[in-house]
Amino acid sequence: MAAALLGGVLPLLASLFLLAPTPAAAASLTEVTGFGTNPSNLRMYEYVPNNVAARPAVLVAVHYCTGSGPAFYSGTEFASLADRYGFIVIYPSATRSGACFDVSSPQALRHDGGSDPVGIVSMVRYAQQRHNADPNRVYVTGASSGAMMTNVLLGDYPDVFKAGAAFAGVPFGCFATTDGSGWNSACANGTITKTPQAWGDLARGAYPGYQGARPRMQLWHGTEDGTLRYPNFGEEIKQWTNVLGVSQTPVLTDRPQPTWTRTRYGATGNRAPVEAISVQGTGHSLPAAGMAARAITFFGLDAG
Repeated sequence: MAAALLGGVLPLLASLFLLAPTPAAAASLTEVTGFGTNPSNLRMYEYVPNNVAARPAVLVAVHYCTGSGPAFYSGTEFASLADRYGFIVIYPSATRSGACFDVSSPQALRHDGGSDPVGIVSMVRYAQQRHNADPNRVYVTGASSGAMMTNVLLGDYPDVFKAGAAFAGVPFGCFATTDGSGWNSACANGTITKTPQAWGDLARGAYPGYQGARPRMQLWHGTEDGTLRYPNFGEEIKQWTNVLGVSQTPVLTDRPQPTWTRTRYGATGNRAPVEAISVQGTGHSLPAAGMAARAITFFGLDAG
């Protein structure tokens, strides 16, 4: 009798097991090829969370020299924030020796001029077509070389990007060279200073004739940065307050963390035209824990 009952129960349990829903596989980083015009042979990686929005925002997250898209994916908090808020993250990968991005050449410093910015914008347009992404919610962030590229992309493509967050970068055009070198020591050492108007003209000159809205900018820098020295932070503030037409005098100054001094320009809220965070005693090691979330708030990606 027991054997007969067991013989009837086991097939039933087996059938129920087969009908039970299986847990969804975790989203993962995926390489994309053939994404469009790509003059410098960048590689593209994308992270599409399982809960991706129907009309998702896009965040481009740009790595540091010697880094890669996968390294920036695993070493930062942007993917976990994408899981929470449903946006897509694109991680470009530089393939040249040293894995720095081109923020120096004349081609890189103008709209549709060529080099890395063109390839990165092709990635954005691919995501818009492939995932029905929202062209009015495209953002860029990066660290070091990626922070410099953030500045460059906001100058070259104010029609594509709505805001940027640069972790330890330099102003648009500061790293420009004419000898084919990708490194500008005077800029890196913080010895290039310009008036706000001159910095603003450099950024505006990347896209002559553009009359549309300009992207907002969030800036981060460690006071002890020995690679891209701290004076660059002040020069970036000069540039982007001028580009956005707001006073260089902050309308709000506070300390969200004991070592952070935050200044906002043009408005006091989370989406001010320019927000700048100076990190006391920190070197060339941004973003640190919790900073990515502040960038997401500045973009408005946590607001639904």
